[in-house]
Order: sequence, then structure tokens, then C-alpha cells
Amino acid sequence: MGRIKLEDLRRIREETKKKMDVREGTYEYRIIVPMGTSGIAAGARDVLKGFLEAIADHDLHNVIVTQTGFMGTDVIQPVALVEDREGNKVMYCNLTAEKAREIIERHIMKGETVREYVVSTPLE
Repeated sequence: MGRIKLEDLRRIREETKKKMDVREGTYEYRIIVPMGTSGIAAGARDVLKGFLEAIADHDLHNVIVTQTGFMGTDVIQPVALVEDREGNKVMYCNLTAEKAREIIERHIMKGETVREYVVSTPLE
């Protein structure tokens, strides 16, 4: 086995740090998209894709998107829960990929709750 170059160690450290940052919560916003059977049937895959594409398009590094199972929200699916670093939560309902993009542009980028799509705020 050959020696590891210093540049390789630095690259590995940076890659590992990025992964650790996500786990340790060094993000400003977390978006949780339920991907249970009812959510998927209602279009949650497109919503998830809409969030991820908008985040990539705007080159945002302060947002993570996670998936969960059922959240007890069948009637208003697809939904997403947006939580900021302080623990403030907003539940958005009846989403589409376009609405997901709007949430990124208004809520995440401008700090403005998109009231038209809100179920309730704050959630406990």
C-alpha cells in the first residue's frame, strides 16, 4: 500500500466534514417530506424533486431535505414540514413541485412564510 498524499487527506477531510455537518445540524433549514404510501400516491415524489431541484438551482448549502414515513396528514397530502435552526416549524400542504420551488424562494431564501400553503404554524 502506497503513502497517502497530503492533498488526498485534505480532500477526504472536507468530504467527511460535509457529511458530518449534515448530521450535526449545521444547516439553517430542514425540510421533511413524508414519503409514505399516501404521500407518494398524492405526488410527494414530484414535491421532493421540486425541493431538491430548487435548492440546487439556487446553490443553497444551508438547507437539508429529509424523508419520513406517514405523518398523519392523508387528507392534505403531499405535505412538507420546514423547520429552522431555532426549532420553528411550518407545515405546508397540498404541494406540487412548483409550490415546493416557491417555498424555497420565499421561505428559505427570503424568510417569508408562504401563508397560502400553510396548515398551521407553529407546530409543537
